[in-house]
Amino acid sequence: MARTSSLRSLDSFDRAILRIIQRDNKIPQRTIAEAVNLSAAAVQRRIAAMEAAGIIRHNVAIIDTKALGMTITSIVEVHLINERPMTVDGAKALFLAAPEVQQCYYVTGGISFVLVIVTQDMIEYEAITRRLFADNEAVSSFRSLIALDRVKAGAEIVIP
Repeated sequence: MARTSSLRSLDSFDRAILRIIQRDNKIPQRTIAEAVNLSAAAVQRRIAAMEAAGIIRHNVAIIDTKALGMTITSIVEVHLINERPMTVDGAKALFLAAPEVQQCYYVTGGISFVLVIVTQDMIEYEAITRRLFADNEAVSSFRSLIALDRVKAGAEIVIP
């Protein structure tokens, strides 16, 4: 279910709370409350309101891929045969449903999509590229960039 964040404006307290919880969402609300000079109940209400408004979209853990033996991170440029809505929407649905696709962006600049895919090995990666790209009639071409080192991976944004 898609939620929209445009219905709720953020004040300085909300922004301060977001700065803290985007780094670690397991920080106790009483600790957040002390840091932003609010009561724990007020922090809880604000977090709940931001979740309901879709400002806070997910609470997740960022996993160390090496710890799970996920050794291949690939950034993939995908070119579709055309940019018609039916073609683009079909590709979006396919990429969204693929659990191996960690990130997916519909972009400008002569490329249709940029994806980040994480797999255990090249055998698994090849199977995914066949399923998502090579056997996909909507894809005219794709190019894989294999990461040599994951220098930075996270989800934090600069909150003004």
